[in-house]
Amino acid sequence: MTLTREYAQQLDKEDDLQSFRDEFYVQEGVIYLDGNSLGLLSKRAEKSLLSILESWKKYGIDGWTSGEYPWFYLSETLGSKMAPLVGAKPNEVIVSGSTTVNMHQLVSTFYQPEGKKTKILADELNFPSDIYALQSQLKLKGYDPSEHLIRVKSSDGHTLCEDDIIEQMTDEVALIVLPSVLYRSGQILNMNRLTEEAHKRNILIGFDLCHSIGSIPHALDEWDVDFAFWCTYKHLNGGPGSVAALYVNEKHFGKTPGLAGWFSSHKEKQFDMEHTLTPALDAGAYQIGTPHILSVAPLIGSLEIFEEAGIEKIRKKSLQLTKFMIDLIKQELNEYGFTFGNPLEDEKRGGHIFLEHQEAARICKALKDAGVIPDFRAPNGIRLAPVALYNTFEEVWQTIQILKDIMKNEQYKKYENKREVVA
Repeated sequence: MTLTREYAQQLDKEDDLQSFRDEFYVQEGVIYLDGNSLGLLSKRAEKSLLSILESWKKYGIDGWTSGEYPWFYLSETLGSKMAPLVGAKPNEVIVSGSTTVNMHQLVSTFYQPEGKKTKILADELNFPSDIYALQSQLKLKGYDPSEHLIRVKSSDGHTLCEDDIIEQMTDEVALIVLPSVLYRSGQILNMNRLTEEAHKRNILIGFDLCHSIGSIPHALDEWDVDFAFWCTYKHLNGGPGSVAALYVNEKHFGKTPGLAGWFSSHKEKQFDMEHTLTPALDAGAYQIGTPHILSVAPLIGSLEIFEEAGIEKIRKKSLQLTKFMIDLIKQELNEYGFTFGNPLEDEKRGGHIFLEHQEAARICKALKDAGVIPDFRAPNGIRLAPVALYNTFEEVWQTIQILKDIMKNEQYKKYENKREVVA
C-alpha cells in the first residue's frame, strides 16, 4: 500500500498514548526528533522542579527531612519508582551521580582482577565515555588498556554479533561492560543471552542502558544481570544534566563500594560522623556525594508519566513509529543515496533510526532550518528518534516529505558538510 498523510492521521487517531503529547512543551512548527539525546520538557517535570524550589524556599535546611519529597530520601524514592522500567526490585535502583561517575563506581567495585582473570571485555562501537572510563580503571589497577581492554569488532561498522561477543568471553576476562542499545545504530543486544553466557564462564557483566531506558522494557532481575547504569535526560525526559541512576543485583548487596563517600552510608549511621564507613545495605551504598536535588527534581514528574503510560505501550508505539518511518524512507527516498545503519527487524531495533549519507552533516543543517530537529553523528550518520510520548505519525510523514524536498531541490548544498561544535 502507498503510505499517505491520511493514513498517518488515522494511526494517530488510533494511538492509545496520544493524550500524553499535551503533557509536553512541543514547539509549534517544530518536529522534535532528538529525544534520544535530550527529551522534551514535560509540564509535570516543570511542576516538580518548581515544587522542590518551593520546599527550599519554605523549609531551608529542614527540606532534607520535611515536605512532600524530603531530599534526604529522594534518591531512594525515585529509585523505587524507576525500578519497574528496568525490571528490578525497588531497593536495587538508586538515582545518583552521572552516567560515567556511576560507571566508574560500579567498575571500581566489580572489577577485581585475580590470577589470569585481568581483562575487561567491551566493544568497539560503544560510546567513547564508557571506553575512557574502562581505560582509566585499568590504569588505576596497574594494567595497560591496550592489552587488557578487549573491544569486540563489528563486521559492518554498525552492529555487533552476539556470537562474536561470546567467543571473546575467555578465561582471562574478569568483567564485561556492554551497551544495551548501541548509540549509533540503535541495535538491541540480547542481554539475557549475554548474561547467561557470561555467568557460565564465571564472569560478571553489566550494561549501559542510556539508549534503552524509557524506550524498551527490561528484566534485569529475571536475566540475573550483575549491574547497570544509565542517564535520565534522553527518553526519560529528566532535563539537561539530570541525575543518572544505577542498578545493583541484590545478590551483590553487602559489597563495599569501590568509591566510597558520605552518601554511601547507611541512612541511620550517616550523621554519626564516624571515620569508618557503614555502607547502606542496598543500592544506596553506591552513592558518593550529596544528591543534586534541583537536577533530580524533574524526574519526580517525568516518572509519573511513565507509570501512567506503561513501558509496554511505549515500546509498542515506538516500534510502530520507527517502522512507519522506515517504510516511508523506502517509499519516498529510494533514489537519493540513503542507507539504513539500524536493524530493520523490530526485535533488534531500539527507539531511533540511523540513516547514512555522505552529505549527512549538511542535510542535518537543512532539516533543522526546515523545522525538523535531527541528530548528526560523525562521519555520515543522521539519527531520527520519534518518541512515543510526544511525537505523532503525521510528524513522521511530514519529516520524510521535508527530507525528500531537501534532497530533490538540493537545498543541503547551501550548508557546509561539517558538524557544529555540539552535533
